[in-house]
Amino acid sequence: MTEQADVLTAAVPAEEAEELATPIAAPSVAPPAVAPEPPVSITVPPAPSHSHTRGNMMSQGPGRHMPPPRAMAKHEDFVEGDHVVYPTHGVGKVERIAVEEIAGHKLELIHITFEENRMTLRVPVAKARSAGLRKLATRSMFDEALGVLRGRARIKRTMWSRRAQEYEAKINSGDPIAIAEVVRDLHRNSGQPDQSFSERQIYEAAMDRLAAELAALDKIDKNAAVIKLGEFLKTV
Repeated sequence: MTEQADVLTAAVPAEEAEELATPIAAPSVAPPAVAPEPPVSITVPPAPSHSHTRGNMMSQGPGRHMPPPRAMAKHEDFVEGDHVVYPTHGVGKVERIAVEEIAGHKLELIHITFEENRMTLRVPVAKARSAGLRKLATRSMFDEALGVLRGRARIKRTMWSRRAQEYEAKINSGDPIAIAEVVRDLHRNSGQPDQSFSERQIYEAAMDRLAAELAALDKIDKNAAVIKLGEFLKTV
């Protein structure tokens, strides 16, 4: 018996389009050795028409606001082998760029693989900028993010649930400086109060994103990058 995998959704503006996941066949339970599931493939379809977008906005109903649009990344040309950052998934690698037919549209697609998650994301070249796809940060930009870690924590006096949403939005922005702000605010040195469970989860997610980009920049293992960041934080 087979079942369809859940559809994963990348955090692109609501007016763009929904992402589609290919169905994954569940492994048979009969043989003693069960084969691993194949990687998930997600496609970002072309943007809908303006009339369709207006309809979607109206369907939100009174009192419900559309999320603010993500700032566009600068125009960049991507080639096979590039390490790139997709806002909601972090660091991936361009596997290939090819023209394919999706839902009746011929699109030039960038195939991005995320080895840790065993996932492939296909983004139309024409939509890469609006989706926030970018190349790795420059060394100077990442040094600026490290400089943020040296600063004092700036914790707002609001309910944790509100702050948690803001931290998650920063992580999913894909901006290394915004992600560094999350790490800075939630980091605890020895002698300071322990993090709560939810604080720890968000802190580790931010550290993971920051370490993944540092690892790609320095061409080192991500675990080594985590250790490097941890040692850096001890000096703050």
